[in-house]
Amino acid sequence: MNTVYDFSIGLMSGTSLDGLDLVYVKFNIDDYQDFEIIHTDTIPYSEKWKTILQKSIDFSASELTTLDLEYGQLLAERVFEFVEKYAITKIDFIASHGHTVLHQPEKGTTLQIGNGQVLANKTKHKVVCDFRTQDVALGGQGAPLVPIGDALLFSEYDYCINLGGFSNVSYQKNEERIAFDICPVNIVMNFYVSQLGYDYDEDGSLASKGGINELLLDKLNDLSFYKKKHPKSLGLEWVQQEVFPLIDEMEAEVPNILRTFVEHVAFQISNIVEQNAVILFTGGGVFNSFLMSRIEILSSGKTLKATNEMINYKEALVFAFLGLLKIKNEINCLKSVTGASKNHSSGVVFYPSFFERK
Repeated sequence: MNTVYDFSIGLMSGTSLDGLDLVYVKFNIDDYQDFEIIHTDTIPYSEKWKTILQKSIDFSASELTTLDLEYGQLLAERVFEFVEKYAITKIDFIASHGHTVLHQPEKGTTLQIGNGQVLANKTKHKVVCDFRTQDVALGGQGAPLVPIGDALLFSEYDYCINLGGFSNVSYQKNEERIAFDICPVNIVMNFYVSQLGYDYDEDGSLASKGGINELLLDKLNDLSFYKKKHPKSLGLEWVQQEVFPLIDEMEAEVPNILRTFVEHVAFQISNIVEQNAVILFTGGGVFNSFLMSRIEILSSGKTLKATNEMINYKEALVFAFLGLLKIKNEINCLKSVTGASKNHSSGVVFYPSFFERK
């Protein structure tokens, strides 16, 4: 019997605004753990686009409509560059996370820009996107979405933890997948280190030189979000309303802010994981060696890092996988994770030149 593979491009843009992640991956459609990441790339945002995306949370409805189309065009241009760079010839579909502008599931709102019809028309390929809206409509958080990938692609680990703009966790308990956002990470630390002219705190060197503001640390750990039961998720709005004002009120020195926040992140993660667990860490925060050392010390866990390729591109990989599951009409969104009323196959499929949802 011949093995059948699907070839796809996965696109991921995270809250930390590092850039657009792209993966070209093939999946055995009958054995999902038989997959291969063939090519990867991260294309940084221009200063213009970074500024636009940072400010988009305050855009009007009409401005967001325009931005959705323009960002869809940008995604198409990046796909063209990626395909040309690696001479990719076989593409069954493109799966795009888009870029999250609004995420307030408690108000029934979530918005990821990057118009799927524009992307399909420009690339001439089938596109799967808008993975969160249906889940929110079903009463869910619309996040996190990666855990179905953790369950089906990385089942050998006790915990899968991503350290990106936010930290999130996924694990199996009583034959049920549990997942939720743990706390902010890079979305906070990158914001403060940018005040010193840096994009990020390389290896956590600045944080390692700072001192812990114990009162601030206590206030951060006492935020009400951490007392909520899962499912739960975080967004930029929460950080702007709850975290930044607290930090700005209590600490002015950036190294102290970074050191205190590293301790906050490590403490919150240590509250989640059991001792001696086998943990797969991915996401840009893994390269912050000082943060990783504090997590390891506080959690007493058996922390593992994947290859650099998996650290950087796991989320883009999983969104390609979510697209495959959607096309096959298989469950890709778990109610145990998001709190939706049922398991479901989420996302919208767009076809070139057809201006209707399928």
